[in-house]
This record gives sequence, structure tokens and C-alpha cells, in this order.
Amino acid sequence: MTQGKFIVVEGMEGAGKSSAIHVITDYLSQQNISFIQTREPGGTKLAEQLRDIVKSADHQETITQETELLLMYASRSQLLANVIQPALANGTWVIGDRHDLSSRAYQGGGRQIADEVMNTIADVTLKGFKPDLTLYLDIAPSIGLARARARGALDRIELEQMDFFERVHQKYQSLAAEDETIVSIDACQEMSKVHQDIKQALAQFVA
Repeated sequence: MTQGKFIVVEGMEGAGKSSAIHVITDYLSQQNISFIQTREPGGTKLAEQLRDIVKSADHQETITQETELLLMYASRSQLLANVIQPALANGTWVIGDRHDLSSRAYQGGGRQIADEVMNTIADVTLKGFKPDLTLYLDIAPSIGLARARARGALDRIELEQMDFFERVHQKYQSLAAEDETIVSIDACQEMSKVHQDIKQALAQFVA
């Protein structure tokens, strides 16, 4: 049986990940490729509970950046072992809303946690596993956050200061430039052009 492929959509708040995932799932359906969808943090019963802890803005105590980091990777470990890897082994493709690149950008870039720490935790939990293709939707933080605020209430991380998101953005861009499996797409374009670029990247990958 052919191994499935893992495609991840990445980007900051307001980048348009949900609509991008819809474009991907439509494309795969047209190609008669079976797939499932996941999200991070979350994707299993336990991982969703960890997601609630990470994203809630209503805690009575401060969540330290170390706790945030470990909860992210605990959730990811659960999802990888219980959903992603079994699906791929069964020949099913997996479409992920975020993966390890998010932690590298938000906790590594935004929280300024050292690369050595990030690498160690990733090595323990992911054991070298990585996506086959990542579509990174690149958007200026000011534009993305304005879009996110227009959607409604913001979660704990979305309430951070602008300098945090500027660091996240810079880390995303630098990591994307270093990895040939990451395709950067300008998410500030008209939505139709963004979707066109996504379809083009998918066509090249599937071919």
C-alpha cells in the first residue's frame, strides 16, 4: 500500500488558512485521493483538552511560556501517534491546520525560546517526522490581526502585543526560506490569486 502524504497549512492569524484548506480538500477530492483533516493544537480527545488550556484567556493563573511550549508538543505527540501516522500508513493523506512550524514560529520566534530547546523537544516528540509539503500563507501581522479581530473574540495568544507577532512573522519567513518542502504564498493578494497559487503548488506536488 502506498504511504499517504502529509500536507500542512501554516500562517499567522487572519492569513486565510481555513479557506486554503477548503481549496486543498476540493483539489484532492477531484483527484480521487482519500484524506482526513486535523488541526493543532487538538485533533484527538486529549489533545483538544490541551488546546482548551493553551488557548483560553480565562485562566486564574499565568501560563508560563515553558508550560505553553510543552502543552503544544504534548498535544502534537498525541495527534501524531493516534491519528496522523496511522492514517498515512493506511494510504490516507492528512491535511493539517498547523504543525511543528507553528511552534517554531510562535514559541521559538514569538516567545524567543532558544532553537536548542525547540530542537530537543521536537526530537523527543516527533522523532524526525515532518510534513511532505507545507503551504505557508505569508501575511503582514497588522493585516492578519485586523482580519482576526473582525472575526470576533481573540484567544490568549492572539491577545499578545504587536512586537510578539512581528517576531513570529520574521521566524516564519526565515524558516520557510530554509526548507524546500515549504512553499510560501502571498496571503495579502486577492483571494482568487491566493487560491490559484495554492492549486499550482498542489499540482506540482502531486505530479
